[in-house]
Amino acid sequence: MPTAMTYSSLLNDLRAYLERGATLATDPTVYEQLPQLINLAERRLARELKIQGTVTVVSSTLTTGVVVYAKPNRWRETVSMRFGTGDGYNDLKEIYPRAYEYLRVYWPNQTVTDEPRFYADYNYSNWIIAPTPDEDYPYEVIYYELPALLDETAQTNWFTEYAPDALLYASLLEAAPFLKNDDQIKVWEGFLGRSISALNGEDIRQIVDRSIIRRED
Repeated sequence: MPTAMTYSSLLNDLRAYLERGATLATDPTVYEQLPQLINLAERRLARELKIQGTVTVVSSTLTTGVVVYAKPNRWRETVSMRFGTGDGYNDLKEIYPRAYEYLRVYWPNQTVTDEPRFYADYNYSNWIIAPTPDEDYPYEVIYYELPALLDETAQTNWFTEYAPDALLYASLLEAAPFLKNDDQIKVWEGFLGRSISALNGEDIRQIVDRSIIRRED
């Protein structure tokens, strides 16, 4: 019998743990709420887990004279931003994070162009760059993302494959206040906290192992 978690198997697990929501006919309120509770759990994990599994890299182009750039879908937090310069644009230069107000003071006239040095969050959906790019540059952004949310058509994601226990506990934690089972909140918080700590510890070990290999090379 398969043991890998899917969206459907997670729904079944929640019904078994909660002893609620078995069918739409017998328990419609809980049955219809379970998908929403799973999605809330996924969002909670995306906020609390800052590990490699939720890191994504995207490449695009900084365009001459353009200062505002759309963030990728499901962006959560920027890790770093670099652009290519030099022959063939193969030399990567860091674009450093600053506050929006700093950029406005540092480069008040957006019609003046130069090589980019800083970026800031313009709003939740966009970045702003300063100075205004003086030519088209390839750039890459490393960022934390919210994995694609589970549903009937998207049965698996990073959480189901690599953090199924955390996703289960987070879903049960979201369900506790909905069902007014306040005594269960601390229980699932404890299980979830241990699972997150284990994932964070595993991530740190991988980073340390890679740094040791680089030093040996």
